[in-house]
Amino acid sequence: MDLLEDEKGLERKRFGQSPIGFLAYQIFHLRFPLLVMCVLITIGLSYSATNLRVGAGFEKMVPVNHEYMSTYFKYRDIFGGANKIQVAVVARDDNMFTAEFFETLKGVHEEIFYTPGISRTTVTSLYSPNVLFLEVVEDGFRAERLLTNKFKPTQEHFDTLKNKVAKSNWHGRIVAKDFSGAMVSASLLETNPETGEPLDPQEISEILEQIRQKYENENLSVHIIGFSKSIGDIAKGAEGVVAFFAIAFLITALLLYWYSGSLMLAWWALVCAMVPVVWLLGILPLLDMVLDPMSILVPFLIFSIGVSHAVQMTNAWKLETLHGADGVTASRNCFMKLFIPGALALLANALGFMVIAVVDIQIVRELVFTATIGVSLMILTNKMLLPILLSYMKINAEQAQKMTGKESALDWLWEKMGPIVVRGPVPIFIIVGGILVAMGGLWKAQDLHIGDLGQGVPELRPEARYNQDVEAITSRFTTGIDVLQIIPVAKGADESPCLQQEVMDTLDRFEFQMRQYDGVQSVRGPASFARSVNQAYSENNLKWRVMPDNAPQIAQSIAFSTRIGYTLFDKKCESLVVSIYTDNHEATTIEELVGHVKAFKQANDSELIEFQLASGNVGVMAATNEVVEASDKWVNLALFVSVALLCLLEFKSIRIVVAIVLPLGISVLLCNALMAALDIGLKVNTLPVVALGVGVGVDYGIYLFSVIKHEIEERGRSLQEAFVMSLKQRGMSSLFTAVMMTVSVITWYFSDLKFQADMGILLAFMFLVNAFGAILLAPALAAYLLKVKPKNSKKKKKGKKADKAEHADEATPEVESVTA
Repeated sequence: MDLLEDEKGLERKRFGQSPIGFLAYQIFHLRFPLLVMCVLITIGLSYSATNLRVGAGFEKMVPVNHEYMSTYFKYRDIFGGANKIQVAVVARDDNMFTAEFFETLKGVHEEIFYTPGISRTTVTSLYSPNVLFLEVVEDGFRAERLLTNKFKPTQEHFDTLKNKVAKSNWHGRIVAKDFSGAMVSASLLETNPETGEPLDPQEISEILEQIRQKYENENLSVHIIGFSKSIGDIAKGAEGVVAFFAIAFLITALLLYWYSGSLMLAWWALVCAMVPVVWLLGILPLLDMVLDPMSILVPFLIFSIGVSHAVQMTNAWKLETLHGADGVTASRNCFMKLFIPGALALLANALGFMVIAVVDIQIVRELVFTATIGVSLMILTNKMLLPILLSYMKINAEQAQKMTGKESALDWLWEKMGPIVVRGPVPIFIIVGGILVAMGGLWKAQDLHIGDLGQGVPELRPEARYNQDVEAITSRFTTGIDVLQIIPVAKGADESPCLQQEVMDTLDRFEFQMRQYDGVQSVRGPASFARSVNQAYSENNLKWRVMPDNAPQIAQSIAFSTRIGYTLFDKKCESLVVSIYTDNHEATTIEELVGHVKAFKQANDSELIEFQLASGNVGVMAATNEVVEASDKWVNLALFVSVALLCLLEFKSIRIVVAIVLPLGISVLLCNALMAALDIGLKVNTLPVVALGVGVGVDYGIYLFSVIKHEIEERGRSLQEAFVMSLKQRGMSSLFTAVMMTVSVITWYFSDLKFQADMGILLAFMFLVNAFGAILLAPALAAYLLKVKPKNSKKKKKGKKADKAEHADEATPEVESVTA
């Protein structure tokens, strides 16, 4: 008993000489209780994960603190918000004047009207009581409903209705330009009045889809667009993420088994990559959080990072056991060798996500919170749980033979790569190549746009039903879902300042200029409405389509807007609205249009009028794009500064930090260039790609240079010898990890969600580029950055036997074998 206690005391003393040694002793001394604790936590959080919901909200996806959003929230109850839906019923033969069509349109109107969460006062269609037309008669003006209660589906009534619509302000708005269909539009509330809970866009989308299925037939088609419908379709497409997750998991498992040569070794690596995902999904419901459809890929990103680190750990453990260490000793040695570089690499991953929080959008910050928790948990699962699990493995001679070979399969290549770190033509060639590639990336990256590109919703494929609905509606109606609302605020009069002649003249010039720009479909505002009414007062003579020249006439003209359900000003006649309908919401369209508005505002804001941006869904997108653009440079700066500081903490060498970080910067440039080439805009969805790419890239660099630093300082090797040895120990696992993760995510290309397919391409590209940057460019830079003077503390041995003995010494555990 005394002898056993003496051995434990000796063991405690040996490992207690350093903080990592002390931690290793404590973990493996208590490995069974810790393993039981991890199992119990996993079971509990697995049950909690069953309560996780996928949900989204409108305000979560917008920068609520942006100045445009202040205008939006202030006036949305007066002029309407951006969270709208539009349901168009279209006759397949392009003739809406049939009994079946009007019966269907009425049914759709009523279904929309009674949908929970719909603002009923905003429901607009031919069956709305406030949809009127205005005409000049002998006694003055006559306002009448387009569709009266006396309407019957007869040819006479059809002709009358068609004549009314043609004379009204609704032609092209709720009735198709070619009379092929009609529309029901409405705004949504922020909360469901029946439950008091925030409105769930997915529930609205499901209801709208049920309406479509109920009324669509061989004669009529139903087209639905709007924020809630798009989010619902994205969430529905996200259900396929599970299938692609399973495919990626299977591919990863097969490749791990092939590489490790051990089913159990591959299994433990997969388990420890999955455990942080399970813990993350279980923690979210406990924090009363939901998983947003746009963040649905975060769990797989966590799994990918987990696999990357698990491969390094299992590879190191295999090398230890193949050179004679038992399972416990091998696990302890791997822990001591890899804990600091691995933990720092994971912290770099976490910081990579955390810096995205500078983007002032709630969904981004929730994504940051989710990803940071997942990566932080990985420090426990990968650096503690995995070594504990591996410590229970026992390898016999037959298993060792199966496991041998893959880890040294490229040793012949690594031996030939030594000249990369020797000053001369080889590193110069690589560095020059890196500079040329960086210049090409910088040139192409200038075409990268902030925001959406392409028609419809870029998160869905062009052939998706939602994007087809967008095309159907925008081609038939002059007012689609995309609208930029500018709020001119009139000042300088005691009452009704908007009636001043100077104010209306300025608005008239503004509306006229906006109509001239590309991408503008139509413009509707107080000035154009006043012109049309003034023309009507003059027996519809086109010569009188001019602005009234005094306040009473202006008041008489724009007052009719309220009678026909068209809100152009508030009750005090101080704030007005100009609606600019756009052909699309592409980044270039929004950027150019907002630029024109700002230029007009700068030139025409005065003591009488001030133009405020912006409302409408295009105004919200403009605010989001501006926040992303303003944050992008800070995100990259914070990302690289944080990664550089962590590397400096590990290596205590600015030169090594430069060698590691510079290739990461080039990979980011190339990623931006690829996004520009593939017409992928920089937006909330794509920001995590850069963070993950840099995080995984710095993993490779940290693992490789930690070995280089150790070989130089502890074994007295030259830079070339240390580099070759680092490749032998870490190169194959790093390259294998990059290829494995690339093959896994490239399967996303076949997803129904375009943004998942885009993410797969970008991540696959980043994984490979970062791996080659760490193996080729970083060492080439080190050749000119590092000054190494080999220590002659060890006598060189000659001959094959000596080389073999030296190699065995390098792979032999640094800590003596201790029986558990």
